[in-house]
Amino acid sequence: MDQLNDTVVSEFVLLGLSTSWETKVFLTFIFSFLYLGIILGNLFILFSVIFDSHLHSPMYFLLANLSLIDVGVASTTVPKMITDLLSEYKVISFQGCVTQICFIHITGGVEMVLLIAMAFDRYTAICKPLHYLKIMSPKICVSFVITAWVTGVIHAMSQFAFVINLPFCGPNKIDSFFCDFPRIIKLACTDGYKYEFIIAANSGFMSMGTFFLLILSYVFILVTVWKRSSGDLSKAFVTLSAHITVVVLFFTPCIFLYVWPFPTSSLDKYLFIVDFAITPLLNPAIYTLRNKDMKIAMKRLSKWVYYTQFC
Repeated sequence: MDQLNDTVVSEFVLLGLSTSWETKVFLTFIFSFLYLGIILGNLFILFSVIFDSHLHSPMYFLLANLSLIDVGVASTTVPKMITDLLSEYKVISFQGCVTQICFIHITGGVEMVLLIAMAFDRYTAICKPLHYLKIMSPKICVSFVITAWVTGVIHAMSQFAFVINLPFCGPNKIDSFFCDFPRIIKLACTDGYKYEFIIAANSGFMSMGTFFLLILSYVFILVTVWKRSSGDLSKAFVTLSAHITVVVLFFTPCIFLYVWPFPTSSLDKYLFIVDFAITPLLNPAIYTLRNKDMKIAMKRLSKWVYYTQFC
């Protein structure tokens, strides 16, 4: 971390999403509403799983961890984006920028592994129901979570190790509302091509690999459900269509940014709004509100909170 003191640039200027005052006010309201929904929705799920013994199962254990990560993903960028919308001078310190990048990639890596674990959980429950509890034992579930965090940290630190040594002497303007490795590398006072390649290979490979693993698992599940429902493909598709939608929404910005190494357009910053504000809000709706057991548990928790506060 001593390398941070060797750079000339001490802060970066975030250009944000818009220069129109009316648009800024509108976006402030929208993102504040979305962030509130993300926090309340995911924490409500987290507490429901923790305090309701009926939800102490592998699927809900992984779901609770996903909700926790969704709160972290959103909190890494959305509060800063909201405050910057109404600020004339949007700055972030060099240390703050690097810290934000690390948290983005750690939480992003954790979420990718958790999505794989949840897909494996559903595959086991549907395709191998008689062996489900044996395969998805508590030890395996905890191992999934530990693996997710280790993967996220290694993924972030492996890129951080290259970027931290780059010299930054100006310019310091980032055409986005958050910091990320590709944008920082472009501002370095050196030829960053090899660093761009390393980061694209790292994040791009992880994004594409995870995406194809998830799609492959869903294909196996769809085929299994289809065969067991007398050839009615619509039933199989409805079973996982919402999950596939979330996966596509989550990975599209990542693939756009890292598989096409560092696009020249600023479209990617708008795409990442989906990852930071839309997907964390959709996950509670898709993974829980369509689930009968979760609905019952949430009603029980609501009643408990009501009687605790008012009775």
